[in-house]
Parts: sequence; C-alpha cells; structure tokens
Amino acid sequence: MSKHYSTKRFSLLPTLNVLAALTLFIGVSMGFSLLVSLVYGDGDAEALFKAMIITLAVGGLGYIFTRHTHVLAPRQVFLSVSLSWISASLFGALPMFFATDLSYTNCFFEAMSGFTTTGASILTDIESMPHGILFWRSFTHWLGGMGIIVFTVTVMPMAGRSGTLLFAAEAPGPVSDKITPRISETAKILYGVYALISLAEFSLLWVGPMDWFDAACHTFGTMATGGFSTKNASIAHFNSAYVDWVIIFFMVLAGTNFSLHYFGLQGKLIRYIRSREWQFWMSIMGMAIVLLAGDLYFSKYYHSNLAAVQALQAEPLRQIVFQVVSIITTTGFATADFEQWSTYAQFLLFGLMFVGGMAGSTGGGIKAIRILLFTKMAITELRRMIHPRAYLPIKLRNQFVDDDAIRNTTTFLLFFMVIFVGTAFFLTAFGHDLVTSTTASISMLCNIGPGLANVGPTDNYAFFSDIEKWVMAFVMMLGRLEVLTVVVLFNRHFWRS
Repeated sequence: MSKHYSTKRFSLLPTLNVLAALTLFIGVSMGFSLLVSLVYGDGDAEALFKAMIITLAVGGLGYIFTRHTHVLAPRQVFLSVSLSWISASLFGALPMFFATDLSYTNCFFEAMSGFTTTGASILTDIESMPHGILFWRSFTHWLGGMGIIVFTVTVMPMAGRSGTLLFAAEAPGPVSDKITPRISETAKILYGVYALISLAEFSLLWVGPMDWFDAACHTFGTMATGGFSTKNASIAHFNSAYVDWVIIFFMVLAGTNFSLHYFGLQGKLIRYIRSREWQFWMSIMGMAIVLLAGDLYFSKYYHSNLAAVQALQAEPLRQIVFQVVSIITTTGFATADFEQWSTYAQFLLFGLMFVGGMAGSTGGGIKAIRILLFTKMAITELRRMIHPRAYLPIKLRNQFVDDDAIRNTTTFLLFFMVIFVGTAFFLTAFGHDLVTSTTASISMLCNIGPGLANVGPTDNYAFFSDIEKWVMAFVMMLGRLEVLTVVVLFNRHFWRS
C-alpha cells in the first residue's frame, strides 16, 4: 500500500489505528498496578485485571482491523492527538470504576486529571483506597507527563512526514527542541532523561521517611507536575523538611525544559544560565518567594485580618518556597492551607497559576517563554508608537523572532483567555461563587489542581455536578494540549477535503 497520504480524502482509519495502539499501551501499563495490588492484597486485583483485559482486548482488536492504513496526514495528527487523551481517560477510568462504588463520571474525571497531570481529585478519603488503585492513579500522571513520549515514539513511523507535527502537538510548550535531527531519537533521549531523574527522586524519597510505595507515587506526581498524593493531607502528612526540600528541588527540575537537563547531564551546565527563558522563569519564582516572605515579615503592620496574619507567620520559609514552586510548576502538592494566608498572598499565588513552567517541561500554564515573548512584543509596540518608521525586530535568545511565532503566541493567548473566562462563566451559571469558579477554571486550564474557596488545597471537586465535571475534564485536555491543538478541530475548514 502506498506510503503517501492524500489531502483530498479524510480517512479515520489511521486515527483509529493510533488510538488502538495507545489503548494497548494503556492496557500493558495497568499490569504494573496489578502487581502492586497483588503485593498488598487489598482486594483490587480482580478489578485491575478485568480493566486490563478489556483494555487489551479492545486495543488488540482495533489494531488488527486497522493495521493496514495510510500514514497520518497533518489533519489526522491533530485529531489523533486530541482523541488519544480522551481514549486514554476512558479506559484509564476502568480500574477505579470496577474497584469502587464511584460513578463512571467521577472515575473519568479522576483519570483525565491524572493523564493531563492536573491533580484535581473527586476523592474525599484518599487513604481508604486500595494500593493498586492509588498506584494506577499516580502512574497516570507519569504516563501523561513526558512518559507519553513512549507512545509517541511507537507511532512515529506511521506519521511519516507528519512526525515532527505529532511531536510538537504532544510536547508541552510553543517550541519543541530537536536535540537530534531525527524526532524519534529526540523523543527517546528526552524520555531517558525523564526516567533517570525520576529514578533519582524515587531513591532520595525512599531513603527518607517514605516507604517505596509512597516514594514511587510521589515521584510520579512530582516529575509529571501532577500533584496526586497517597495521603489526604498531601505532602503535609509527612511533616518532614527533608521530603519538602527534595520535592521542591525536583519540582523545579520538572518545570524546566528537559532539553536543558539533557545538556546538563553532559556537563554543559552553562546552558541553563544562557537560557533566557530559564533566567526569566527563575526570576519570577524568586520574586514571588521574596514578596511572600516580605508579607510574612511585615504583615502585622498593614493587614487588618489578624487571623490571616497569624496563620501566615506560623508557616516557616520552606513552606512559602514549597507553595510558590508547587503552584508555578503547576504540580499542586500542598504542605499548608494557603487559604489561611493573607489575601495578598493568595492573590500572588493566583497570579502564579497563569505562568506555568518552561516550554519543553511537564508543567502546564501559559509557559514562561510566551509571557517573555508577549512582554517583548508589548515593549516593541510602545517603541513603535514613538518611532513609527524605525525597524524594531523582536529578538529572543539572540535570535530574531519570526512572524509565525508572534502569531502563534498571540492566537494562543487569545483563545486561552476566552476559554478561561468562558469556563468560569459556565461554572457561575451553576451557582458557584466567583472565586471558586475563577480559580477552578484556571486550575483546569493550567493543569494545577487546587484553587481557592471551595476548591482550595484542603478541598476536592466531588461537589460539582456531572455535566460540570465533563466540561472541566475537557478543559483539562485543552490545557494539556496547549489549547490550539484541540481548538483547530472546531474550525470548519479542518474537515473540508
């Protein structure tokens, strides 16, 4: 059969083949959780085995019937990527659905939250869940972070000339650095770095107060910037400075472009310093820590809410650092109830929710590179008003920024704000207060997890109605796939021959 795709006819078979391959991958991945279940003997092994068999059967049959297909066309790439996350969540919800009395809507919400590394949960008593289910819940984070590259690599040959587009659509951020000329090799290298750093964190947590199970689950949540914990109180449960600082360090690594880690492991640490985005991102993080520390020190002089002042002053500096890093990397772990902090502190953390990590990291959000580029665009436009005839190009990383990057950034920010406001408006229509609706919206879109008010760090998302959960699950996917990858599917020109 021909290896060239046609632009005159839109076929779903290549997309179905990709979905079948992913379903097989998800089914095989469930085997690790089944082993954990057998080790602990909590009674969830049957549910996990049933879910795994169903997933493997559907994936296997689908792959057999669609294996003789054309390579992916560019339009099929966008459709395949978007439907992949829905398919993964549909089957990823089965273990929890079979093992608990939760509705399928709640299980799907939890699965989508896991794969998109959002970390928003509907569970009210996490510690009552069996170990196999908790392991799968956290493992979906790791798979949905950069671990999904394993799947991406398997379909690269099928993508043909669209392989670069597929990698760009899956990778978080406006740019996807090619370490090697071949995309598949780049994907394998980045996954290797991801796995190596994950192993390092697991080892450090295991030698601390965590057992191997908690160390593994929290490593999955950290490296994917997900935030699912095995404890109701999240990281605060361990009450350990050692655990806090280890997770802080690895959250920063997870929020950093993994291409930089690749060069860093080769001893080229200067790459971090030379990265304009890394400098900008670390500056935002450092400034936020200083501002919160200042609020801690001076709050007694200018805050009228004494209870908030006392709550904030009761928190050590490491917890301020932890919450800043957790929010800006969109991980969502918590060591303190920051809703008890001052309104100033809460507003600052709310602002950090928009920032997110660096391009090429597992973090969500707008991304530091877009904020930096948009800032440069705004400054340049002000200069053009003063010097309308001057040639004022925008430069980044000592290189000129082309018009495509500027258009992409502007378009992304426009759709991002429309979806953010639209989701918040949708939630208020169901009677939720403005703070809950607004922070739940940005939490879903930036894949953070906790928000404020009724979705704060000590709360959950169980109280939302089923229709709200399905909509929020869709918004999680929008955020994970950088908005435009999904939005393009709603353009009528996409479906025209």
